[in-house]
Amino acid sequence: MALPSHKAVTLTHVMYQRGDKLGYFLAWISLVPVFISLGGFVSHFVFRRELQGMFFALGLIISQFVNEFIKTSVQQARPETCALLDMCDSHGWPSSHSQYMFFFAIYFTLMTYKGIGLWHTKNKFAVIFLPWALALLTMYSRVYLGYHTVAQVLAGSALGVFLGALWFWVVNSVLYSYFPVMEESWFGRAFYIKDTSHIPNVLKFEYDNARDARNKLAAKSN
Repeated sequence: MALPSHKAVTLTHVMYQRGDKLGYFLAWISLVPVFISLGGFVSHFVFRRELQGMFFALGLIISQFVNEFIKTSVQQARPETCALLDMCDSHGWPSSHSQYMFFFAIYFTLMTYKGIGLWHTKNKFAVIFLPWALALLTMYSRVYLGYHTVAQVLAGSALGVFLGALWFWVVNSVLYSYFPVMEESWFGRAFYIKDTSHIPNVLKFEYDNARDARNKLAAKSN
């Protein structure tokens, strides 16, 4: 009796040519979306629970569902190198990695220029440089490692920018007025969900309040 074929979980399964140092570096770059999702947004929910961050993550999830829908509809094959990577059973257009990173980059950029974030900075270009650099490197890595064609990563990046900008508009022009209702809901109160996007410098605000609370506690104990 023939044994059933096996398929790898590809969440962190990135292959590169043995001995290729650039390929090794780009393989790690290719995992940046995983680090952002598991390390960034999960940590954000556990420790901060900001509505802006939660809707940011929700937009990325929706974007990936859109990507899978398009892939299964278009069914464009990956490049011939997919045979070496054991990836020929999945579709390649548009690139989900590129779409994720360019969605992240444009959304983060719009948040920064709108003044939404933990800190207030005048040098906004320095803040947004890293996500765009990572987005471009991720796009390049998917072609270099043989997972996608140039057309597939360009399609993914363009779709990511479009969906990211659209979702930012939806969140901050349509849903933002409902943030107070979400904060006051049973879910918001139970899980301490909050919105601090109206505060120019959240880190300074929290720092000042923490010091003020400590001083009041010390005054009471004396």
